[in-house]
Amino acid sequence: MEKSGQEKIKISYKGPVVLAVLDGVGLSSKRDGNALQIAHTDFLNKMARKYPGIAIKASGEAVGILPGIMGNSEVGHNTIGCGQIIKQGIASIEEAFATGKIWESKAWNDIINRLTDNQKTLHFSGIFSDGNVHSSIDHLEKMIEEANSRGIKRIRVHLVFDGRDVPPQSEPKYIQRLESFLRYFPGCDYRIASGGGRMVFVADRYQNDWGMVEKGWNAIVHGKAEHHFENAADAVRAFRAKDSNIQDQYLPAFVVVDEKDQPIGKVEDGDAFIYYDFRADRAIEIAMAFTYNDFPYFDRGYRPDVYFAGMTEYNSDTHVPEHQLVPAVQIDHTLNQFLGERNISQLAISETVKFGHITYYFNGNSYDKAPGEEHIKIDSGPSDYDNRPWMMAAEITDTALENLDKYRFVRLNYPNGDMVGHLANIESGIIAMESIDVQLARLARKVDELGGVLLITADHGNIEELLDEYGKPKTSHTTNPVPFLVYDNTENRTKYRLSRNPDQGLSNIASTIAIMLGQDDYPTEWRDPLINVIE
Repeated sequence: MEKSGQEKIKISYKGPVVLAVLDGVGLSSKRDGNALQIAHTDFLNKMARKYPGIAIKASGEAVGILPGIMGNSEVGHNTIGCGQIIKQGIASIEEAFATGKIWESKAWNDIINRLTDNQKTLHFSGIFSDGNVHSSIDHLEKMIEEANSRGIKRIRVHLVFDGRDVPPQSEPKYIQRLESFLRYFPGCDYRIASGGGRMVFVADRYQNDWGMVEKGWNAIVHGKAEHHFENAADAVRAFRAKDSNIQDQYLPAFVVVDEKDQPIGKVEDGDAFIYYDFRADRAIEIAMAFTYNDFPYFDRGYRPDVYFAGMTEYNSDTHVPEHQLVPAVQIDHTLNQFLGERNISQLAISETVKFGHITYYFNGNSYDKAPGEEHIKIDSGPSDYDNRPWMMAAEITDTALENLDKYRFVRLNYPNGDMVGHLANIESGIIAMESIDVQLARLARKVDELGGVLLITADHGNIEELLDEYGKPKTSHTTNPVPFLVYDNTENRTKYRLSRNPDQGLSNIASTIAIMLGQDDYPTEWRDPLINVIE
């Protein structure tokens, strides 16, 4: 394949091309609440002064989601790893609702027919907010409305409180909204049945803490939890009375009970269950719990015979869940496959909480490795990131330093900016950024020793904006651009310059890596590189 103006490109490094993804580290000119600016970061400051760098887009249409919607780790790594802008996440789901195709799906009609025949219960669960990162309350309401029009008389909703993609104490706003909505259907038995915060209830990811899923399973399926309340709003008020600072994401598990203290929404034989998250990482484990026959992760007790459907497919390798309302996004021509076909060795490294992003999502929603590709996962250990904001950054770097001379392309994810950023603790955020800075300096020294190049970017913003416009803690991602920095002390640095196209984003990184690996015949689907070679 020929590309105009680039036919003679043959950049070649003695050492590796290294991509460091600083998860959740965006760019903002505001200093208040900006842990990146406040932190003492000698290496990154040196990068800004002495090395090429540009700001690139990592949200909205630039990563295939709706305009103005903040980026996230899933779509960010998808976009970096495939070199394209793929309509995905909420954008593809919104299209299915707008066209009505979701109501034509086999899964939706199977559920309606099943419940019409047996008059049993339709259950819904998912992350409960309008954050539009994992899910949307709008989708929940549309499905309830459509189910009502199809004659479904009994619905139970199990809430996974957010507080991460929306303000940390947004409840009971969403509860009030849903309960008001449910009152529009007189003569129907539609109620909230259980709930809990996403960091303690149901929404584990990467099999880091199956105990979270077990708590959710017991509350949702068996109606068993330590806390019982007459309604969800009472639950939130009671938890806030005990701890006024508790964030929604940490609200304990509870069940709603009747006047005899009996749960009102247990899952029973013949019921149907829809998990309405469109993002996979915090949905896959509860889907496994509902659908796997062989399930060694915790004792589920009696597993009722239910029809389980996901909003979409949550694992494209194992095809879980089997039933989906919206077909999974197909991502082809990924960077890892391109490099594998050319016998270019590659290594991916991160700790547990972001390992799936630098592997599964980076590779187009697949755990399959290309020829010559290896993955190394570092155990994340304790999840109290407030008290351990350095996380496993040093261990990730240690592993990289041991392996840089063995691979031509190495990609790392440092999770600190996102995981600590979600807590909106500025002091911890500062330490997180200073920890990453130290590790990048170590990485750079080894890259110099080997004669390679270090590319630094991020998948979305977060830690640069820990206060909202009112000075309140902000735990969500941002729509800010992210950095793309090039640390290159080889003779190659005189052979190219960074492009300054204002439309550039994460989708331009794959072709850049290909060029730096001496491969100018990258797929025509990929967007142009972020560098222009000087002929």
